[in-house]
Amino acid sequence: MTDARTTDLYEVTMAKSYLREGMTAPATFSLFVRDLPPGRGFLIAAGLESALDHLSGFRVGAEDVRAFASALRRPPGDLEPLLGLEFTGRVRAVPEGRVVLAGEPLLEVTAPLPQAQLVETYVLNLLSHQTAIASKAARCVLAAAGRPVVDFSLRRAHGPQAGFQAARLGALVGFAGTSNVAAATALGIPAVGTMAHSYVEAFASEEEAFRAFARSHPGPVTLLVDTYDTEAGVHVAARVLRDLDRGPGCAVRLDSGDLGDLAARARTILDRAGLPDVRIVASGGLDEYAVDDLVCSGAPIDTYAVGTRVGVSADAPYLDSAYKMVEYDGRPVMKLSSAKVTAPGPKQVFRRPGCADVIALADERPPDGGTVLLETVMENGRRTVGRPTLDECRARCAADLGALPPAARRIRAPVAPRATASKRLLALTARVRHDIEERLASQQPVSA
Repeated sequence: MTDARTTDLYEVTMAKSYLREGMTAPATFSLFVRDLPPGRGFLIAAGLESALDHLSGFRVGAEDVRAFASALRRPPGDLEPLLGLEFTGRVRAVPEGRVVLAGEPLLEVTAPLPQAQLVETYVLNLLSHQTAIASKAARCVLAAAGRPVVDFSLRRAHGPQAGFQAARLGALVGFAGTSNVAAATALGIPAVGTMAHSYVEAFASEEEAFRAFARSHPGPVTLLVDTYDTEAGVHVAARVLRDLDRGPGCAVRLDSGDLGDLAARARTILDRAGLPDVRIVASGGLDEYAVDDLVCSGAPIDTYAVGTRVGVSADAPYLDSAYKMVEYDGRPVMKLSSAKVTAPGPKQVFRRPGCADVIALADERPPDGGTVLLETVMENGRRTVGRPTLDECRARCAADLGALPPAARRIRAPVAPRATASKRLLALTARVRHDIEERLASQQPVSA
C-alpha cells in the first residue's frame, strides 16, 4: 500500500469536494514541462516506473483519512468518502530514456476525477525530479565522448532516496557504475570506489597506505594520489603498482587541482614507469561543463567520476513542470492564465527525423515518417506492459541522443528543437478558447 498522505493539502480538499458534488466522471491530466531550463537542449524522460509503482499501490486507508481530517481540523467522518479510494485509471506515457522537448506530455492520466486529482503531487514529484537528474547525467555522457562516467553523488544528494535515484538514472543514460552500494546491488549496476584521503592520512606514509590497501584488495586497485603532493603521489603509486604486477584494471585517481595538467603529468610518470595500462580517474566537482573542457583540451583522463553537481542537477535543479487537466467528462478544457496557457484535449506526440516533433490530439494518425512517443502503460490501475530493464532504457536513450540535431547536443549554448502543434490541436485550442471567452463575457455585469 502506498502512503496517500504524501500529497498537497489542496488535492485532498478538491477530491473531497468532487465526491460531494458527484463529479466522478473521467478526467484527463497531462504532465509536461513548459520550458526547458537554460543550458538544456533536450530532456530525458524518467521517473515513470516509480510513478507506476505508486499508482498501482495507491489506496486511501483509515490512517490516511484520519491524517486528512487532522490537517483540515475536521471530524474524521467528514473525510470518510475518501476511504478506500484506489487508482483505477489509464496511463499513457513516454517510456523512460526517451528524449522529450518543451510542451510535450511525458505522461497523461485518465481516471475518475477525484483519483486523477489526488495522485497529482506524488506523480509530478517523481517525474520532475528524475527527469531533471537524468537530463543532467545524459549531458555528462555526451561530454565524455565515449569515456566512462561513474556516479559519486550519494554523499551530497538530497537524501538517500534521491541518491538511489541518481545512481539508477546515471545507469539509465549510460554511466558505467556507481559508488552507491545499495543501488549497485539492487539494480545490478557495477559498484565502483577507491579510497578517501582519510585512509591515506591514517598511515605514516602514502606508500604504507597504498600497500596496505592492495593487501586487502587482491584484484585491480585504484589509488588516490593527491592527499599531499600529487606528482609525488603518482611516483609512489607507480612504484607500488609496478611491484604488484596486477595486470590491467589498476588506476590512479586525481581529485583536486588543475586536473588537465595533473593528468598529463601523471600519464608521463606512469608511462615512464612502464605502466601504460594504468588508467587515470578524475573526480572533484565535475559536471558536463568541466568534463567537456577536459576532453576538448586533450587531457589523458580515462574515467570521469561525477558527483554533487550532477546528483542535484546544480545548474538546473528544478523543471517548470505542470500537471494540468485537459478534458473532463468528454469536454476539452484549458487554462488561459497569462504565460501559463495550456492546450486542451488528450494528446499524442509524433516524432519525425531530427526531433521535428508534432504535438497532436490523441486520436490523430501519425504523419508520414512519424512514430508515437506516448504508449499505454496502465489500464484499470494495473500495468499493461512489463517493467523495462536498465539495458532497454539505456538503448532507447542512446538512440534518441544520437538522433538529436548536433546543436541540441552541445554542452554550451545548445539549441533545443521546438515541437509544433498539429492543425487539429490548433483548431481545438482556438475553439475552446473562444467558448471560454464568450462564457466569461456573458457573465460580466451590464454597465448602466
